[in-house]
Amino acid sequence: MTTRIGLVGYGSGGRIFHAPLLASAAGVEFAGVVTRSAERRAELAETYPGVPAYDSIADLAAAGVQAVTISTPAATHADLAREAINRGLPVVVDKPFALDAATAREVTDRAAARGVLLSVYQNRRYDADFRTAQRLIGEGTLGEIRRFESRFERWSPERQPPAAGGGTLLDFGAHLVDQAHLLFGPTERVYAELRADGGLDSDVFVALHHASGVESHLWGSWRQAAPGPRFRVTGTTGTYIVDGIDGQEALLKAGRSPATLGDRWGVEPEHAWGRLYRGATGAPVRSERGCWDAFYPAFAAAVRGEGPLPVDPQDAVRNMAVLDAARHSATTGETVTL
Repeated sequence: MTTRIGLVGYGSGGRIFHAPLLASAAGVEFAGVVTRSAERRAELAETYPGVPAYDSIADLAAAGVQAVTISTPAATHADLAREAINRGLPVVVDKPFALDAATAREVTDRAAARGVLLSVYQNRRYDADFRTAQRLIGEGTLGEIRRFESRFERWSPERQPPAAGGGTLLDFGAHLVDQAHLLFGPTERVYAELRADGGLDSDVFVALHHASGVESHLWGSWRQAAPGPRFRVTGTTGTYIVDGIDGQEALLKAGRSPATLGDRWGVEPEHAWGRLYRGATGAPVRSERGCWDAFYPAFAAAVRGEGPLPVDPQDAVRNMAVLDAARHSATTGETVTL
């Protein structure tokens, strides 16, 4: 049995991060795309012959889709999610789910009240390096975790940060906070620093104190000429360090997909593995397979009533509350207690 899923938006997010995974997913029929751009419609017809283009969610619904994914500018996410929910369509919303926690909570409550499934596209939960860190923590290899350092840092001085919500805090922060919460549980206190370029935050630092006692230090930047380690996870018996970023984004940008690579999808080469340190030298740790391709089969199964949602929308509400607190902290210089 397959679930017919339509895609709303065919900009870079829709074309690169969603369409290839929808088209490759077991149990999914890639049923159509909402885009009014003649250029995007031509690209769709060339890349996915037979996948129709539509003008609106209403047209998708009339064509019989069973669920939709929203991949449009972040400022439009909430309104489009409301429209899908009001039509009874299960919906995936790309990150950032909304521009603030109040809106995220309202949309989530609306879906619950109408009995409509709602999930958030947190693909970075399926990164090879994150899954490896998750395994090492779960096995107790690192002992009791004291500090978690996580970075999305890039050197793009010619590129403006994403405008939605002010820039990098919501763009990268939505992933950084989600991963920290998934590993260590809810946040009690938040401190943040933001640097703005042209009115948009381009460089952010956020410190979280978790109720579990772990400290998370999170960085996001489009202006970092010397990016730091992607992860440094420090425990009482060892530290796990990963330098580079998971390779699935690069594969999608190069036009590859799970359909073209099969079992090779998400497999990190040995030179990209992280290392486990207990002193001056480190030993390589085989990376878990990156599996962005797991999200849509899981969502489709949930729509069919065969399993849980891959991402609980309440997780996104909690994440947004932390990001709201981070912006307040950066503005006032205060540590915010949640």
